[in-house]
Amino acid sequence: MCRPGQASAPTPAMDEVTFKSDTVLSDVHLHTPNQGHLMVRLNGVGQPVFLSQFKLLWNRDCGADSGDEGGDPRAEVTSPSRSPLGSGCSGEGGDPTGPERAGAQLDEDGDLDVVRRPQAAYTSETSGPPRDKVHPMILRQEEDDVLGDEARESSPRDVIRIEHTMATPLEDVGKQVWRGALLLADYILFRRDFFRGRTVLELGAGTGLASIIAATVARTVYCTDVGADLLAMCQRNVALNSHLTAAGGGVVKVKELDWLKDDLCMDPEVPFSWSEEDVSDLYGHATVLLAAEVFYDNDLTDAVFKTLSRLAGRLKNACMAVLSVEKRLNFTLRHLDVTCEAYEHFRSCLRRLEKPADGCLRVSVEPVDASFPQHLVYERIRQLELWKVFVEPVTGPVTSASTAS
Repeated sequence: MCRPGQASAPTPAMDEVTFKSDTVLSDVHLHTPNQGHLMVRLNGVGQPVFLSQFKLLWNRDCGADSGDEGGDPRAEVTSPSRSPLGSGCSGEGGDPTGPERAGAQLDEDGDLDVVRRPQAAYTSETSGPPRDKVHPMILRQEEDDVLGDEARESSPRDVIRIEHTMATPLEDVGKQVWRGALLLADYILFRRDFFRGRTVLELGAGTGLASIIAATVARTVYCTDVGADLLAMCQRNVALNSHLTAAGGGVVKVKELDWLKDDLCMDPEVPFSWSEEDVSDLYGHATVLLAAEVFYDNDLTDAVFKTLSRLAGRLKNACMAVLSVEKRLNFTLRHLDVTCEAYEHFRSCLRRLEKPADGCLRVSVEPVDASFPQHLVYERIRQLELWKVFVEPVTGPVTSASTAS
């Protein structure tokens, strides 16, 4: 941008997002008010980067007894609760999330019957242009306060700020914020006594939102993904939210972890590589693994589960993995029907995980009842699911993850 007194050169129009055939747009960004799309820079590959703020409702009382947070996570809270949307924590007012509750609705001809979302679920109190187009605000680089008057009126502890892209190709979807990450963040906040003081590893962290939330209570969070540009965005988000993690004493370490490789990168010449101390700390102390919205491609899903099994086998302690997935319905010409192929493949991988080939690990899988409170405002639809995977050695004493959980 030019400085005062200089002539301004014409700039390309940035008043709407251009969609192409391979473009993917997260519902989180689609339903964000236009005033919330603040373009702050271009990333290393020339994509517009936006800054969004998400308000944290720390004292949200959803009718659940938060005193249970340090107990057994296998016994989830089942009491009804109130959501920031005003229609229950299930988002659209249905039953809590369950593996068989999100079937497709068909009309009398067998076509997919799309149920429109309630307008109140994502209507903003602010006025602005219609949301059929996104109108980002282009900011000057020297403008530091990009959040406006609303953020200044809030306590820094009440806001998490995330840089992200929008309308990306499929290979860059990790640069967007997805509902599954918000659901996982809600679960962490609900069970913060369980996460307190732990060492946590997140796979496919994307923008780092869930890792940052985890670091408000955890001791150390290894926030991992692949790609220098994505990891640099993640590191920026960690710095933007140091006010949240510093309060709890947590540390977020952004590291590269490629699911297609068997070993962690320890080359000091490679950005975001692992040090010997970090590897030792991870294998010696990690008891919680996280993954959100990484199960949209069968090959990647296979790689994620292979990585989970490999890591669990190398950890000194028993561990619990928390997996967040959205059951997406698609009509396919191959089946001439509405299917959930990516989700079904995810479920088949869960079933296979319970039968480890080497017999050295005991694995159990449980769905999570999603009636826990919402601390972040988003649409908690019934197709959003959380699953817990417990892994412990077959022989030897039961260690921290199983006893504390």
